[in-house]
Amino acid sequence: MAQDEGRFGRINTTVKAWAPAHVRPSTPRQIVRQYLYVYSAVCPSLGKMSSLILPSANTEMMNIFLEHVATVFKDYFLIMIVDQAGWHLAKALKVPENIRLLPQPAHSPELNPTEHVWKEIKEKYFHNRIFKSLDHVEDTICVALKELASEPDRIRSLTNFPYMRITH
Repeated sequence: MAQDEGRFGRINTTVKAWAPAHVRPSTPRQIVRQYLYVYSAVCPSLGKMSSLILPSANTEMMNIFLEHVATVFKDYFLIMIVDQAGWHLAKALKVPENIRLLPQPAHSPELNPTEHVWKEIKEKYFHNRIFKSLDHVEDTICVALKELASEPDRIRSLTNFPYMRITH
């Protein structure tokens, strides 16, 4: 599996949009510093993912997430790729019995398949939008995660990097 946290909030960035020739599209812009963090772990070979929306990124939240994943995948022994964020390496981190964490090389987010999940969500659900509240952000994230989780082939196409493929 590969694990990562994504930050989603009310600050939006404008992205290019199609418009007829000689028409300049209008896109909304806001800067409100409110965020939620999505913790996700993907299993590319099965096309499965497990996610939690949590209020911050720290060791306490990572412990909650690891316990959640250990329960969801209780019939598996998981080797989970994580980046080298402080809360992934903290002494207070409680790693469940059926999970082993494997740190990826420092400063190499492109190696983590979960980064493609964040990119997909931001492109398909968050582009050129304004959110009236953090609840609206959370609702949008829930829709995106449910849709992704219901499409194993889409998860595989986003995350099944060659080095993640296990051969028997």
